[in-house]
Amino acid sequence: MSPEYAIDGVFSEKSDVFSFGVIVLEVISGKRCTGYYPCRESLNLLGYAWQLWKEGRAMELLDRAIKRSFQADEVLKCIQVGLLCIEENPADRPTMNFVVSILTSESCALPLPKQPGFSFGRNLRVRADRSPRSSIYGLSESTLEGR
Repeated sequence: MSPEYAIDGVFSEKSDVFSFGVIVLEVISGKRCTGYYPCRESLNLLGYAWQLWKEGRAMELLDRAIKRSFQADEVLKCIQVGLLCIEENPADRPTMNFVVSILTSESCALPLPKQPGFSFGRNLRVRADRSPRSSIYGLSESTLEGR
């Protein structure tokens, strides 16, 4: 689910692009989007894939079951496309027409991906509610907000 839909209820064709990117990364890795990932900052597969990409270790994302039968350049292209599709800002995500043309072309210059949405715990902020609320227990409320 795209960040803009989950947070604001806004749905567009770029929401589908986000979902496609998640599926691409799940297929390549053989893992579900949610779960435990070794990078301490990562909340999910998206953050883990992004961390590996930034460190130049994107091939480590590849599922062991398909490690014997792959072309490294094709796998890297798919990972890059997946990361482009899950960028936080919907305007930065490619259209599906562009994605299809990238995946079907032999060579194509791709833009570098930016940090994905919903990938790292440090991007959440806790905001204390400023409006006074009465409580018989004397407790305060906090609201989690995305960036």
